[in-house]
Amino acid sequence: MNKLIFAILFLGLFSCSSDDIDDQSLLPNFPVNEVVFLNNPEYINLQVVGGWAYTQGGISGIIIYHMNTNNYIAFERSAPHFTPQTCSKMVVKNGMTMVCPCDDSEFNILNGAPMTDGVKYAARQYRVVVVGNTLQITNF
Repeated sequence: MNKLIFAILFLGLFSCSSDDIDDQSLLPNFPVNEVVFLNNPEYINLQVVGGWAYTQGGISGIIIYHMNTNNYIAFERSAPHFTPQTCSKMVVKNGMTMVCPCDDSEFNILNGAPMTDGVKYAARQYRVVVVGNTLQITNF
């Protein structure tokens, strides 16, 4: 009996609290390695600073934003504060925010930061490498 009590206390001391969960814990790990050709018609909006587009890849797709002359940023479309589901696929609103249709929570398209009170997870960001008119989007 004493061993059982000790085991319960030991596990309680070393278990993680919800505050220790990292900002990516609700989304599964998924390999991302996408190539985007900026000359393709579906990416015409990415040719101007402030333009954005959706592309495939990731869990629910990817949002790409053209930040400045040669810098692009890419985010997972699956909202970070939900396990992936139909309504958690984020959409771009007014070209400046990403919105989760499940609860209308908003995220900054420049850095992925949550803009809605109570949401503590940032949007998952991917690496973007620019080579000429091609973007390489990865998570490694």
